[in-house]
Amino acid sequence: MTKEREELYEEKLERYVTAMENERPDKVPIRPFVAEFTAKYAGYSCQEVTHDYELAFEAVRKCAADFDWDAVVSNMVYVWTGLTQAIGLDYYGVPGIDTSPDTGFQYLEPPKEEAFMKPEEYDDLIENPTGFLFNVWLPRVSSDVSPVGEETSYRNNLSFLKGGMAMLTYFNSFGEQNEALRSEIGTVPAISGILKAPFDILADKLRGYYGLAEDVIKRPGKVRAACQALMPHICHMALSGADPEGKVPIPIWLHRGCSPLFSPEDFARFNWATLKPIIEEIWAEGHQVLVYAEGDWNHHLEAFAELPQGSIIYHVDKGDILEVNEKLGDRFCISGGLPNHLLSNGSPGQVKDRCKKLIDEVGRDGGYIMDASAIVQNDARIENMRAMTECTREYGVY
Repeated sequence: MTKEREELYEEKLERYVTAMENERPDKVPIRPFVAEFTAKYAGYSCQEVTHDYELAFEAVRKCAADFDWDAVVSNMVYVWTGLTQAIGLDYYGVPGIDTSPDTGFQYLEPPKEEAFMKPEEYDDLIENPTGFLFNVWLPRVSSDVSPVGEETSYRNNLSFLKGGMAMLTYFNSFGEQNEALRSEIGTVPAISGILKAPFDILADKLRGYYGLAEDVIKRPGKVRAACQALMPHICHMALSGADPEGKVPIPIWLHRGCSPLFSPEDFARFNWATLKPIIEEIWAEGHQVLVYAEGDWNHHLEAFAELPQGSIIYHVDKGDILEVNEKLGDRFCISGGLPNHLLSNGSPGQVKDRCKKLIDEVGRDGGYIMDASAIVQNDARIENMRAMTECTREYGVY
């Protein structure tokens, strides 16, 4: 790494960390969560960056260099066809295979009656989450893995070999990508590790939304016990991938546990009761959590205010960012609030006007990070991403 790149990296890291600590850096940091947009900018299709993660990495580096952002996610197009097909996973719609080549990967949730976990199987999950996932869940989500008790097959055996090789190859490559972002471009990898709410795991990968909505009424004790059983595993996984220096946060994508999808009462007794202790434990270990509040979570701002000061960065999607700032801005850094529809359908002037409003009203005293409301896909216009970047660099100087 050249001295120039090292100095640039340290400058951006200090800016990013200072804002996340809810303090006032020299400038408003820019940290867009860019996914398929990177492919569009680099001249690739969604299919190409999903099938070849090296192209996805290259596209991220090109965007980071050309736009000079402070921090980016190493690869927001996280589904790699080589891995999903090695394991035989059936719940992803892959560009160019299951969907259009110009459409990002999709999650395919089965009908309620075909959920990956049956309502009568809660006790098995609660007793042994790891055993249930390996012995029951995996054969249901993979076209190659044989159910326990059935005769095994060549495809079954090969799926574990291929899957292990693919996982090692793919996940180990992120270290090289992060180092390239740092040494070649001077850009900070925005996150490290991964966290999911126990309630969201039930909704996403086990019971499905409809099944879980029924369960909170018919079998609430089982739902709560299942969330509690998942807690130590989830916390361990989050900390195992955390930044050793404790500077960049562990992200969590919250999506299915908020009102009006579930009532405030259900949020409190199922979702928050089992997520809040995990965030507190992660904070006690010296790491922040980036709460990526997909949708509108303004009904629950009082709950987030219960967390230790500085323990999270709160990202705003469809919620009212001014209300978020009023209720949480003195406790936590806030990010986001630039609507994706403006990046896709608005003009550069409209994008700049929104950026100025965010800087003036949310970031005036620091503790704000510029980003789109949601993950930026290939419908965002390049000139609007430039407008966001240029306006923030020019106008967001303290």
